[in-house]
Amino acid sequence: MTITVEHLSKKFNREWIFKNLTYRFQTGVPVAVTGGNGSGKSTFLQVLSGFIPATEGTVQYEENGKLIPEVKHFEQLDICTPYVELIEEFTLIEFLTFHFKFKKLKEGMRIEDFLQKTYLDESADKPIKYFSSGMKQRLKLGIAFFSESAICLLDEPTTNLDEKGIHWYHDQIQTILPHKLLIVSSNQRQEYSFCGHKLNIPEYK
Repeated sequence: MTITVEHLSKKFNREWIFKNLTYRFQTGVPVAVTGGNGSGKSTFLQVLSGFIPATEGTVQYEENGKLIPEVKHFEQLDICTPYVELIEEFTLIEFLTFHFKFKKLKEGMRIEDFLQKTYLDESADKPIKYFSSGMKQRLKLGIAFFSESAICLLDEPTTNLDEKGIHWYHDQIQTILPHKLLIVSSNQRQEYSFCGHKLNIPEYK
């Protein structure tokens, strides 16, 4: 899987968030999107995922030499960000059953395995609105880690995780690195220490 962006730009009102950004992302080559608070990292991920439109430029997804239509980009990715909300009225098992009607679990994995890998098995019947912030973050990350989607976009991925949760995050990252196109938006090195490449958004102003 590859994502190619060419001359990508985003403007809100009269302010350019980033401009004329060209880059190529690919499976097995994790990239950190860096920059200070308010620099446009999250906006870049939202444009990349199709959550918001670009002002200028193009985003192309390609698999095995074949372009994927823009309307099908969402089928290829999972995204974990602070602004994506969970359906908190559902119990955990209801939410996962609903979610994985639209996304496929990793091959050979069951929902019961998902619960164990995220350390949420004792909360299967609990409404998500009663989860701690750390439990919600593990759930979001688990959805991104343990699906068949080819692309994994992470924005500030260790938000609300304690030390044990951060170790869990790094352990799980290692299992997906060879198999997914991974992009991590962060200004904390501990969140992207495994990334060999960096894309610094303030350079594209």
